[in-house]
Amino acid sequence: MSFEILFVLFCLAGMVATLISDRMRPGIVLFSVVVLFLCAGILNPKECLEGFSNKGMITVALLFLVSEGIRKSGVLEQLIFNMLPKKKCTVEGGNLRVLPVIAFSSAFLNNTPVVVIFAPMIKNWARKMKLPPTKFLIPLSYATILGGMCTLIGTSTNLVVDGMVQEAGYRGFTIFELGKVGLFIAVAGIAYLVVFAKRLLPDNSARDEDVEETGGSGKRVEAVLSSRFPGNGKTLHRFDFYRHYGAKVISLRRNGKNLTGDWLDVPLCENDTLVLETDGTFIPTWGDSRVFLMLSVMGAEPEMGRRKRYFAMVLLLMMIVGATVGELPIVREAVPGMKFDMFFFVCVTTVIMAWTGMFSPKKYTKFISWDVLITIACAFAISKGMSNSGFAGVIADYIIGMTDSLGPYALLAVIYIITNLFTELITNNAAAALSFPIALAVAERLGVDPTPFFVVICMAASAAFSTPIGYQTNLIVQGVGGYKFTDFVRIGLPLNVIVFLLSVFLIPLFWAF
Repeated sequence: MSFEILFVLFCLAGMVATLISDRMRPGIVLFSVVVLFLCAGILNPKECLEGFSNKGMITVALLFLVSEGIRKSGVLEQLIFNMLPKKKCTVEGGNLRVLPVIAFSSAFLNNTPVVVIFAPMIKNWARKMKLPPTKFLIPLSYATILGGMCTLIGTSTNLVVDGMVQEAGYRGFTIFELGKVGLFIAVAGIAYLVVFAKRLLPDNSARDEDVEETGGSGKRVEAVLSSRFPGNGKTLHRFDFYRHYGAKVISLRRNGKNLTGDWLDVPLCENDTLVLETDGTFIPTWGDSRVFLMLSVMGAEPEMGRRKRYFAMVLLLMMIVGATVGELPIVREAVPGMKFDMFFFVCVTTVIMAWTGMFSPKKYTKFISWDVLITIACAFAISKGMSNSGFAGVIADYIIGMTDSLGPYALLAVIYIITNLFTELITNNAAAALSFPIALAVAERLGVDPTPFFVVICMAASAAFSTPIGYQTNLIVQGVGGYKFTDFVRIGLPLNVIVFLLSVFLIPLFWAF
């Protein structure tokens, strides 16, 4: 092996180990690898920076703002409020009513705000129905993931892969193209969750009710800490939460467990869930802050503005329909100088939302997850470095050598497994970055159309069901629902197998090798 290949192997191994250890944010980890590639001459400055101007990355940034506008309008709260059964029902009946709506919503919006909005509503509804909230919250997270597989904008990973596809010189995906397979997977996944959620998920209702007991005249609020929380790494003895936020911390939950003993001396970290005793000013002051991933007043109903709700729906429909129609050949031929794709319409929608106050135009930067964008931009550079060094080609030759007699279906399965293992252990966008150049090299060496391999990366990189660390929404519901790590393995591993089998079987039917 050449020096470049060994160097890339060493850097990628270090990147994966660092991401698993969770010592740094993914953005700075991937950026460090890009800098190392630059120092070794594997990437030039232009190649390092190309990801920051990629259309897919900018689209993800703007979709954060669109999702914020939809969130503030109250349309999602109204949607799920109307769908939740008002009379006594079963766990199966409740999931059957809400999971398709959740999946549909997440097909067009960022998954995290969908979970942030729906989780407290579903939890409060379940208590009123005297049903265990734990039977609904993991299915909520999984439904957003399944819905995101159905469209180009359903998850940032699809846009990242689409950007890499176009950079490699191939035609990108249309907005609903991935739905050819994603829809079958979503239907099968939701059916599995409806049938097996009651059997495979725990019943923690007794402990949950103990935590929710109130005292005094204050309101109880659940707060999930984000990476921007200034007290991360500090204990509650060192970090005066009341002085900063005017609220008293009642309990601390981590990895699904309420910490006991000297929990005030435990350093806080991202995705911890705090139960707070607050007054009436806390939610208005900190409700839009990115210090917290989720704030929910226990037992409170959302405020809904009818005009904003309708206007938000019109804008969202304009964006989706416009991008769909704009990709038609007749439109492209009629206006050859313009490209009416998703990037065009998400730009228009974002500007209209800003000028009409759908989100605060003075604070718009705080609604964007910058670490996600840096991760995506660096993912493009890392993928390029894997190709430049020859590393991707060596791995492709090795994979082909192992499965040479089994044909392209076996190679498709191998690419899926590699991508899915990475996405369960690190992040979905980093998993796509590592798998894409390998998949492209495999297709080129076989002399087949690489599109089936591109699609399988989209499916596998999103299918993070077996661990809570694979997807941020899983971490959110873990804290809110009090789940253990093994709860995700028990219900998520069979779902991973279902998605794997459907992907490998269906993808070649729609995109021939």
